[in-house]
Amino acid sequence: MPSQVTPASPGVRPYPVAGAPLLCDAQDHGLTGNGTTNDQPALAALVDQLGDAFAADGRARVIYCPPGVYAIRDAATVWRSGVSLMGAGPGATRFVLSNEGNRSQAVPLAFYTAQLHGASPDRHLAYCTFADFEIDGSGVAQSAYDPLAKGLGLQYVTGGLFRNLFIHHTAATGFGCDFLQDTLIQAVRVLECGRMDNGMEMGGAGIGIGVGGWGAIERLTIANCVAVGNATNGIFLEMQHPDRPQPRGIRIVGCHAEANRFGISDWGADGLIVTGCTMTGNLEAGFQVSAKGTTGIPGKGGLLTDCVLDGNLRDGVSIGNTAGPYTVRGNRITGNGRYGYHHQDLGDGDQAAAAEEIVIESNDIWGNSLDGIRFDRPLTDAVIINNRIRNNGRQCAEAAEGGGESVRYSRTTLVDQRMSWPADGHRGKVLRVGHRYAVVAANDATTLTLTPIRPGSANSWSADTPPPGTAYELPAAPSSRAGITINAAADSVTIRGNLIRDTKSHTQTHGILITGRGGCVNCRVVENDLDGNQVAIQADTPPGGGYWEGNHGDQ
Repeated sequence: MPSQVTPASPGVRPYPVAGAPLLCDAQDHGLTGNGTTNDQPALAALVDQLGDAFAADGRARVIYCPPGVYAIRDAATVWRSGVSLMGAGPGATRFVLSNEGNRSQAVPLAFYTAQLHGASPDRHLAYCTFADFEIDGSGVAQSAYDPLAKGLGLQYVTGGLFRNLFIHHTAATGFGCDFLQDTLIQAVRVLECGRMDNGMEMGGAGIGIGVGGWGAIERLTIANCVAVGNATNGIFLEMQHPDRPQPRGIRIVGCHAEANRFGISDWGADGLIVTGCTMTGNLEAGFQVSAKGTTGIPGKGGLLTDCVLDGNLRDGVSIGNTAGPYTVRGNRITGNGRYGYHHQDLGDGDQAAAAEEIVIESNDIWGNSLDGIRFDRPLTDAVIINNRIRNNGRQCAEAAEGGGESVRYSRTTLVDQRMSWPADGHRGKVLRVGHRYAVVAANDATTLTLTPIRPGSANSWSADTPPPGTAYELPAAPSSRAGITINAAADSVTIRGNLIRDTKSHTQTHGILITGRGGCVNCRVVENDLDGNQVAIQADTPPGGGYWEGNHGDQ
């Protein structure tokens, strides 16, 4: 296996070494693109030739693959510094991965890792661009999940550019590259990656980036990417080294994450900026901060701004186990199947310590099934200011059961013609039909639309589709569905200037609810508009000190 080397001399020679052109047409160097011939050996030989030339003269090379279907079978190509791979665009230039000759072999298109190849900050990839092609991973099958069965699997890249790629149906993560410095990931589309991930394995994401390899700063931007139907995360960052500083300098801008398990997740960055993104229809949460990563280190100090988080099956924003701070500002958080914003215990981090300096500011939080904002984990010095929190608690329908001639089922629906359910009154509930279950994504008067059992699935049931007429049952709605619920200890928390109303739906039962498990010590709850709720403020645990003044609607 060739070793990774950097240029032999500090300068760039005026002429390239003989026999290694700066721009290579792949079909002039042994690749066929006919969809039948295995092009992997020719690609690997060309990458080695050009990598050696770059090491000799310091001049980066480009492999251009004309339109065609390039079969990559039974082996991956170890990538080299100074070598770029470019095509004629997704759909025109396609790399089709398969391993029918060796089912034990994971087959990414290109890889270079610390474990297998000695990648490190001193032995990194440089001057590499991957642009304008498609990777089809549907032909890779293994007896057990292998996190290396990616589309691209590179580690320790500096100055990288990944642009206009379409990666789909890989067995593990589609774009799974770690430790990216001075790198741009732009217009990468990842569809239904993580086919073999049951949701509990490492990876299985659309875009998964390991961080923490370059020290305190990793300059990385992920922009204008689309992640749909991936087994775990659409886009996520994961801290890889528990003994190193969490890196700053990472941004996710203008991306779309839909129908994944989690939309976008921060599992260990420091100061991650997520802005201008859309996270919709994800099965657990639109945006998540947690300690679910391999090192159990949650993100901290991040900013979630100017995003739309709508129609996610459970929570719009789910934050857990971070020590803080974290800022959620200026977002639309609507129509989610459980909570708009949920602070809870997630992953293996410290579940006892309070999160400090959480800021929830100027968000539009409405139409969520249960509470607009809910705290199930202790908070200190949090600020909840100037939010519009209205008409939440849409999961208001009474318990229901039925069966017989009026009831029929499909893979994704239940229809009962005798019912007259309130719109989305069952959203987020678990529907039980004998030993089967499914989760309600939406409903009208007679039809329950069910969520997929896993990302990318066309089936919503835990088992076979029930026969027509089979009896079903739905649970009752919870009795409290507040604008803000405090179900944990809150110390020195400010709740100020929020519009916490129920103006139309008559489903938001409380403006502010402090449960018997919750408590407020030295909190400032001032100048909130609580008009229209069934109860403005209810404190099952009396507050300890602080200021409670000027809250309109609180008698």
